[in-house]
Parts: sequence; structure tokens; C-alpha cells
Amino acid sequence: MAGTGKLDDPDYPAYTIGQAAELLEVQQPFLRSLDAAGIVSPERSGGGHRRYSRRQLETVDRLRALLDEGHSLAAAARILGLQDDLAAARAEIDDLREQLRSRSTEP
Repeated sequence: MAGTGKLDDPDYPAYTIGQAAELLEVQQPFLRSLDAAGIVSPERSGGGHRRYSRRQLETVDRLRALLDEGHSLAAAARILGLQDDLAAARAEIDDLREQLRSRSTEP
């Protein structure tokens, strides 16, 4: 089987709320509260059940670590947003540097 299936997609909503809670070692109401706050918005199944992706589970895990450090939910959500923005900016800088290197080695 090639590595292009849904299970390889970090954004595929593969996990139920029960599975997500178990994997993250949190309670389901905690996940529901993050959904209500708009911090992590899982997709919904045809029956309306929450479905989480691996990327969302990683976000919740990062958020929980910040909460464990004593940050408020609002502060932790803002920190995550800033970390993600910084990572995207660094990736863009790396891409631009690579483009410059490629151009400087062209004849």
C-alpha cells in the first residue's frame, strides 16, 4: 500500500472524541470546551459526532502543555497562534533562501 492514503494525511478527521481523549489523556469535556471556544474545531460526522485529525490532536497536546505551565486558556491559544505564525515565517524564509541559492548557481 502506497503512502498516499487518508491515514497518512495529518488533516484527515480519523479520531472520535473518545479516541482523542484517550490518546491525549484528557477528559471529553475538555475537548468539547476547546471546540466551544473555537480553539480546535473538529469536523463532524454525518451523525454530528466530532472527528479529530492528528494535527488537531497535536494542537491540543501543545495547548495542554501550556495550560500545565500555568497559562490561561486565552494566553495558551495566543501563544500557539504566535508559534505557528513564527514557524510559517521561518519556512517561508528558508524557501526564499533556497530560491536565492538556486538563482545564484544558475549560469
